[in-house]
Amino acid sequence: MTFSVLGTDGRGGVGVAVASSSPAVAARCVHLRAGIGGATSQNITDPRLGSALLDRLAAGASAEEALAAVTSAVPGIDYRQLTVLGLDGRSAAFSGNHTLGTHHQRTGVGVVVAGNMLADTVVVDVMVDAFGSGLETNPPLGSPTGGGGLELERRLLASLAAGLQAGGEAGPVHSAGLAVVRTAPWLETDLRVDWSDTPVADLSDLLDLWLPQRDAYVQRALDPATSPSYGVAGDDR
Repeated sequence: MTFSVLGTDGRGGVGVAVASSSPAVAARCVHLRAGIGGATSQNITDPRLGSALLDRLAAGASAEEALAAVTSAVPGIDYRQLTVLGLDGRSAAFSGNHTLGTHHQRTGVGVVVAGNMLADTVVVDVMVDAFGSGLETNPPLGSPTGGGGLELERRLLASLAAGLQAGGEAGPVHSAGLAVVRTAPWLETDLRVDWSDTPVADLSDLLDLWLPQRDAYVQRALDPATSPSYGVAGDDR
């Protein structure tokens, strides 16, 4: 009941965009750790598996080794669909024998996509291609990417939207989420639409609102003395 893209920008950022017919999908499926990598756990989800994959990466395992270790040791693994990605761009994916409906998985350079209960397996292929095409897109003048393509958040969202356009799930999608971690030890971006008839479009609106403010919120945490003012009533700095 879920399709997701897990990707890295090659500069220390790693993130996930995910959508589902179930409510609050991002609360269960997204697992990211600064300086380590990312993972997703979906299809009859067990959130503990995302943490287990990241623990393996943190201990020095590759994505393939982390996935092999977790899938060989966990009861009921045939009901799970997992992806994992290290900051080196290496990734791995697993779909158990009891993965629901039409399902597919694919790895690419710095990206891994997986989905279940899909309208068609092409959804996953389209998402991988859309994430990669974000490297070739010219960003707006003055973009923090410095001419290296779209920001990671935008690439992830473009991938998710492309998957939805290609058919998405077999049924209606009702929740979506987007999260990215970089060098700060928390999620710099953590946006969720937990129930809506248009969750991916709503998520895009949230991202448009959030991105111009994202870096300022990081600065407020790390160096409040030099951080920009909020620009709201009552802020007299």
